[in-house]
Amino acid sequence: MLINYLRLLLLPFSLIYGMAITLRKKLYDWGIMASVKFDLPVICVGNLAVGGSGKTPTTEYLVRLLSDYKIAILSRGYGRKTKGFIVADNNATAETIGDEPLQYYDKFKNITVAVCEDRVAGIEKLKDSHDLIILDDAYQHRAVRAGFNILLFEFRKLGTLQFLLPAGNLRDVFSSRKRADILLVTKAPVPLLHVAQQASINELQPDSNQKVLHSYITYGELKHLYANESRTLDSIKDYEVFLLTGIANPEPLIEALEKYTKTIKHEEFPDHYQFKIADIEKFKSAFVSGTKKEKIIITTEKD
Repeated sequence: MLINYLRLLLLPFSLIYGMAITLRKKLYDWGIMASVKFDLPVICVGNLAVGGSGKTPTTEYLVRLLSDYKIAILSRGYGRKTKGFIVADNNATAETIGDEPLQYYDKFKNITVAVCEDRVAGIEKLKDSHDLIILDDAYQHRAVRAGFNILLFEFRKLGTLQFLLPAGNLRDVFSSRKRADILLVTKAPVPLLHVAQQASINELQPDSNQKVLHSYITYGELKHLYANESRTLDSIKDYEVFLLTGIANPEPLIEALEKYTKTIKHEEFPDHYQFKIADIEKFKSAFVSGTKKEKIIITTEKD
């Protein structure tokens, strides 16, 4: 109730924000603000909301799909404590390049992962030594005119009333979807039947040159943080689960775990959170004090 009241109070500021981004959008559309187009393939993965739509797994899918090419991922490096252009190496940490770029670097050793606030400058440094560049979370960064835009929409939020920042989580107006080549509906709980797919298409109202695609969530095995071990989700049946997350939307993960156990103690932190020693000690204490003999700590790959 309090949150809804606060959203109502913030609506005038959302109106001002909407006017500002609409003006900025028009300045780019009219060519008053310049967009740079590069002579190599640039694929942009983005969304209209703040976090939680599945950009990271979509980017990882593209890396696997295009593995025959020399790829660079270029990200802003949200949450890092550095500035400028940095190429990830073995000394990289979440503080130097951001948590998601670090995840890309740890997972894909055969590609380049770089961060730069200025995407134009970043592409300039990468373009001569790569076949293509994937821009992670750059749909609103219109200083670059990407050759191909993939725009993500979270399935459970389609058709719901959403507001622009700061009253809501939208950072861009819905009409901006018209710039995208693919409208990708993400995080469906199961493969969607034709009727459900058509409902999302009707909601997005694509132009004739746009394709609407759908994806759904599957969760693999649990991986041990240090040892080369894994276990199936079935193995945690009736376990007491201590879940630690610092992601935008942990609800799908919680729902998946609830299929195997109803005893879940969730410690939730904001997206891109830099965990402190005190946070971990508090969480560890809660785990040690757990009431069940069989218990386990689960966190996400990014965290």
